[in-house]
Amino acid sequence: MRAVRTTLRYAVLLAVLVIMVFPLLWMFRVSLLETGASISLFDVSNLDFTLQNYLDLFESDRMARFLFNSAFVGVAVTLGNILFCFMVAYTIARYRYIVNKMLFVTVILILMIPAHIIIIPLYVLMVRWGLYDTYWALILPWLVNPIGIFLVKQYIESIPPSMEEAARIDGAGEMAILFRVVMPLCRPALAVLAIQVFFTNWNSFLFPFILTQREGIRTIPVALALYQGHQAIDWQHLMAGSGIAVVPVLVLFVIMQRQIVAGITAGGIKQ
Repeated sequence: MRAVRTTLRYAVLLAVLVIMVFPLLWMFRVSLLETGASISLFDVSNLDFTLQNYLDLFESDRMARFLFNSAFVGVAVTLGNILFCFMVAYTIARYRYIVNKMLFVTVILILMIPAHIIIIPLYVLMVRWGLYDTYWALILPWLVNPIGIFLVKQYIESIPPSMEEAARIDGAGEMAILFRVVMPLCRPALAVLAIQVFFTNWNSFLFPFILTQREGIRTIPVALALYQGHQAIDWQHLMAGSGIAVVPVLVLFVIMQRQIVAGITAGGIKQ
């Protein structure tokens, strides 16, 4: 009976894996077909593959620009979140003033509000401040993430305050304690925060689409959405661009998967 349950469990997991991986494999298959070839799921007769679609994208220089824009915005927002979310979370976790408790309540309330309802106010602010269609419009509004504050705060509370007290006895100042004692201990949580923020910004479409207009400042999701003609869609080149956008995310996830698991599990352990 136990063997049957184990077999069924693995069968279900295998089915889920196939459902999740199949669209990705089909995307890469279409990206390797010649332009104009059939993209039907049931057409398996065409086994001729080519890398010309990828070469065409990079020869135009636009894809390299889109990759740079997405990477630049993602890295800038990620570094900002690591710094600001960590500082705010430490203040809330260690200095239990009434103001800090009220601030944490506002963080929880913000988590309940969908980000998309601020589209119009954010657009108006960016236009009035002269930041519309600039990198600042893609970076500045997202430098602090309430989810990041909550995650790092919960992790900091699992760190014994005695370590900070020992550093104070040794003569360390507050900034030294913050960045040389607490921050290294928070690396698992900060790694999870960095990965989550980078993935979110790398895949973001709506806000970059609304807050930018020039082609030279578009990110990959916006560029791919606009990569289609009025009469037809060039699926081969579109899927090649999607493949280029997916590969960095997959590589980063494979490299950082241990940090993701460590950061998610370690915060729930109380010392």
